[in-house]
Amino acid sequence: MVMTRVRDRATLYLKLLGGEATVGETEKDVNEFLFGSLDVPLVNMETSLRNYEPSDVPFDISSVPKETKSQPLAEKKSTGKKSAGPASAVSDPVSTVDASYEKLLSSIPEFADFGKLFKSSAPVELTEAETEYSVNVVKHIFDGHVVLQYNCTNTIPEQLLEQVIVFVDASEADEFLEVASKPLESLPYDSPGQTFVAFEKPEGVIATGKFSNILKFIVKEVDPSTGETEDDGVEDEYQLEDLEIVSADYMLKVGVSNFRNAWENMDPETERVDEYGLGVRESLAEAVSAVISILGMQPCEGTDVVPSNSRSHTCLLSGVFIGNVKVLVRLSFGISAPKEVAMKLAVRSDDPEISDKIHEIVANG
Repeated sequence: MVMTRVRDRATLYLKLLGGEATVGETEKDVNEFLFGSLDVPLVNMETSLRNYEPSDVPFDISSVPKETKSQPLAEKKSTGKKSAGPASAVSDPVSTVDASYEKLLSSIPEFADFGKLFKSSAPVELTEAETEYSVNVVKHIFDGHVVLQYNCTNTIPEQLLEQVIVFVDASEADEFLEVASKPLESLPYDSPGQTFVAFEKPEGVIATGKFSNILKFIVKEVDPSTGETEDDGVEDEYQLEDLEIVSADYMLKVGVSNFRNAWENMDPETERVDEYGLGVRESLAEAVSAVISILGMQPCEGTDVVPSNSRSHTCLLSGVFIGNVKVLVRLSFGISAPKEVAMKLAVRSDDPEISDKIHEIVANG
């Protein structure tokens, strides 16, 4: 009797989904009949169920995010189209490098033989707002070099700066060797300019470190009413904030549309798994955010969102490591009553050595 009722109900559901039967006049009526008072988006439920790994811990519907993220335009356009071939582990990286950066750096003879630019960071502010001089820096990452582009603005109408250069102390960045610099000849009032310092680093090494910066220049007085500049100038300097090059600078954020398929298409021989204690954290969300920041990877399928009061969470990340090595990461978090957070990290990539390096980054983070 029970088996018959189950079979009949399954047959009814299939007919409803196939449009061969109705239980109401609208799609809303059908969804209400099929799913009842389900208070999480179906797409999030599907993603969570696909990512759930059978274990002694049962699937917890409260772990399903209630927020939905808009689908990228590129993915919306491809919906319903057949794939041109087997799904790759990670889509080919779309360069996040501004073409103007590549053109600018290639035009400077000192940097011409550095090879292809892998990544340019967002500008990092080295001065506070509304100071005499405004300076930010962009980190340009090459396989064997790093170029620091200092964007400078003189905010004092009565001054002209000449021979502008940033003196960089790399004593806390042992693996970097300064090999070239390009000063800025002139920096008039409110006219931005750039000065550069280049460092050589070992290829294939995640070189990190802290750099202290001092803006040095010759200052000449300017008559604002006539624009005339005095012939003689005075050497001066201005202390800037420190700059760090971190592991995340060697990773491009490149997403995947279907993490499970991408993971399964990666060679399991490249997988590296380990567990870590992250100590006491304010919340599970704070721990998840911290690890994402350390790795510099792209969260997939909305898994960077941690439901409130969750005791466990799985976060999926993808990216491309320097050398164009595709990387996928599965993070499983758990938090105890004293807010101690434990994490299981599984990595797959195109290169097992890079899988090991991802673990090194987390262990040293």
